[in-house]
Amino acid sequence: MDDDGTRGVRGSSADRVPGPALPPPPTTPPRVPAPAAGPRPGATPVEQHPTRPGPASPAEQPVPGAPVDAWLRTPRPPQEPGVWRYGYTPPPPEEPEGVSNRSLLVGALISLLSALLLWSLWRNGYLPYRLVPLKLFTPGEWWNPGTSGGPRTIEGSDALTVYEAILFGLLAYGCGRIGNFSELFRRHVADRGQPFLALAAAAAAGLTQLLVWKEALPVVRPVLVLVASVAGGEIYQSQTVVNVIYAVIAAAVLYPFARLGCWRELIAARRSTAAPAPDGTAAAPAAATSADQWPELRTAGWADAADTLTAEVRAGRMNDVDVARLRHAWTLATRRPDRLAPLAEAVLRTGGAAALHPSGHRDLPRRGARHDVLTGQVRIGRCADDPHNPYVRRGTGLALEPALLGTSLLAVGPPGAGKTARLIRPVVEALALRALAGQAAVLAVGGAGAPLGPDDAFDVVVRLGHPGSAHDIDLYGGTTDPDEAAAVLAEGLVGDVGSLDSRRAATVLAQLLGPYRAAHGHFPSVPELRELLDGTPAALAGLRASLEAAGHHAMLRELDARSRQAGGPGDPAPALADRVALLDRPAFTGFFATGPDARPFSLRALGQHPLRVRVDLPERGHAEASRLLTRLLLAQFTAITAARTDTTLFACLVLDDATHAVTAETVRGIRRLRSVNAGAVLALRTVDDVPETLHTPLLGAVGCTAAFSGITTWDGKRFAEAWGKEWVETREVAQHTVFADQPFTRALHALRKLVTGKAVTTDAVTVRQVERERWSASELAYAVPAGHAVIRLATVEGEHAPPLLVHLDG
Repeated sequence: MDDDGTRGVRGSSADRVPGPALPPPPTTPPRVPAPAAGPRPGATPVEQHPTRPGPASPAEQPVPGAPVDAWLRTPRPPQEPGVWRYGYTPPPPEEPEGVSNRSLLVGALISLLSALLLWSLWRNGYLPYRLVPLKLFTPGEWWNPGTSGGPRTIEGSDALTVYEAILFGLLAYGCGRIGNFSELFRRHVADRGQPFLALAAAAAAGLTQLLVWKEALPVVRPVLVLVASVAGGEIYQSQTVVNVIYAVIAAAVLYPFARLGCWRELIAARRSTAAPAPDGTAAAPAAATSADQWPELRTAGWADAADTLTAEVRAGRMNDVDVARLRHAWTLATRRPDRLAPLAEAVLRTGGAAALHPSGHRDLPRRGARHDVLTGQVRIGRCADDPHNPYVRRGTGLALEPALLGTSLLAVGPPGAGKTARLIRPVVEALALRALAGQAAVLAVGGAGAPLGPDDAFDVVVRLGHPGSAHDIDLYGGTTDPDEAAAVLAEGLVGDVGSLDSRRAATVLAQLLGPYRAAHGHFPSVPELRELLDGTPAALAGLRASLEAAGHHAMLRELDARSRQAGGPGDPAPALADRVALLDRPAFTGFFATGPDARPFSLRALGQHPLRVRVDLPERGHAEASRLLTRLLLAQFTAITAARTDTTLFACLVLDDATHAVTAETVRGIRRLRSVNAGAVLALRTVDDVPETLHTPLLGAVGCTAAFSGITTWDGKRFAEAWGKEWVETREVAQHTVFADQPFTRALHALRKLVTGKAVTTDAVTVRQVERERWSASELAYAVPAGHAVIRLATVEGEHAPPLLVHLDG
């Protein structure tokens, strides 16, 4: 960072954009690597770059070697909140619950055996009155007398042959319907795809042809009889005609198997694969209105700039961040027509390097999650195949984006549940990419050593308590108003003390900050503020003398009021002094400077510039001071973002550990963030880290919640109440013993009980609609597997998704 000549002073002003912390990377981004031989067993797929994908499904990432233009043209259809939209394909329609494979096979076998038995009884004459229907429609002289008399003439024999063929067809059709052979074929043959389907159909066709020509199936003789009855018996005197008839029979037998096996489609697919592409032809070029052709620039009349960017994309000199940054810059320029020409000229001059981030960076040093910078989404996991999840969401990717983070997110889980690695870091990484694209500002706060990202992935890194830190933090939030500074500082110092009124604490601070600033032109440093709160006579006398010399009579009255109230019952000054003493330690010497030469980093810069800021807190040696600073940063962020007038930049605060940082005032501030294009991400080990009176307000203030595996039933109960209930259909089965009245039936029941050991019962099924919790407290505590979380999402527009069980692959 460039300190503008202020050596030895940590910080940057709110009005100045920090310069590059490191030399800019090469302007030519790395090309896509060749596909690897395959991931090692057990490796977690990680996307390093949209143009440099790791192993992932083709529906979610470009294939290895695909250029940026292919990534740019990939469809991103609008979906429900949280759906990973890149290359999304809807799942097939949900199939109704069917019978099991065992029942299906047993039913088909029983149906087949029954049909064979019935046909055997028919052919052997064991079925009475089997010829009565035929005799009713044929002349009587064709048959011998009696109901079971056979044919007397040749005409009767021919009629019987055709009659048996018709009955065999009806029997085969009924056997297939009763045995559900179509479902059996679909599950075990058709679902396996080609070439198994074609081979199975060919084998079945060959077996059927063998049975037909062996006359085991009544096909050939009935056909010959029908042809003879229509065309006359003389037609068979020609061997050619006979051969034609045989060929027609064979083709008719093969046709249904060819349809079932999809032989025609298989042959056409093989021919199209084997046929070489004509010389000089390639894949069809993208349409002139495709995304990689920059249609918004062409519509505005800047075809030269569009051609330049198209060539940059095709040549691989642009990455996904460049595309998102230039699209955003063009969108902003269209609102200010005077900016269109300078932007177009910059594009013609520098190509994809136009409208660069102030740091000069065009990408992060490395990525640990899968991002779609065009939509701002970061993929954090995949919805599990669980009955709690709706069918359309099972197996789909789950992603977070600014439209969801704008409602704020609360993540609760014990240590080791994966909150930081699988949720917090991907979110920080996605916001950092959005910042490089000029669309967001991020402030990530965590303990020293927390894996929130490397130093060169941020513009400002504040290491509080570390002597090598190049930046400082402003305790007063960059404001010049004493009342505003006192209100925010009081919230940070004693906002977690329930016995103290933060408004009285703010009044006490304002009575000291106002006079001090009037006398010295800046707010007091930490040691000076501690002396004033302790009521040190020398400090108060020196301040009074400065005010009298400058003639600030109004501020003298403020100081006199503080002197009168000091030491009274309920005076919050001692508690404030004790909390300030936590920051007045040797480890913090040189930090929180407020003199005329001090230029600490102010959070107000987040509302003005797309900055990437990380604050490292000394949690190990100064745990209480770290909690105080976390609370102060949260209070400053909510106050500053709520007061800004330009809300085009999405601002987000990420707290890796929000223990004892949430107060009643900050909860109200979090609720206001969604209306000013800002959000907060809070991670807690348990909800009990927040005062009990704030449990319900906090869960109601955030739109997105995540319950990680391992939470307690007490935490689960609070989430279950916040997520509400839903109507479900329940089935109750009651078994009643069957008492037989007839002696034969009682004997059968006794025999069945002797064999099975159970009495004969009947089931009474009751189906009804009941209202149940989406996730119960016990399910959240014991049914969420390791590496999973139940996440509920909502957007700033009011759309929401039900709580989903997600396998986190952060």
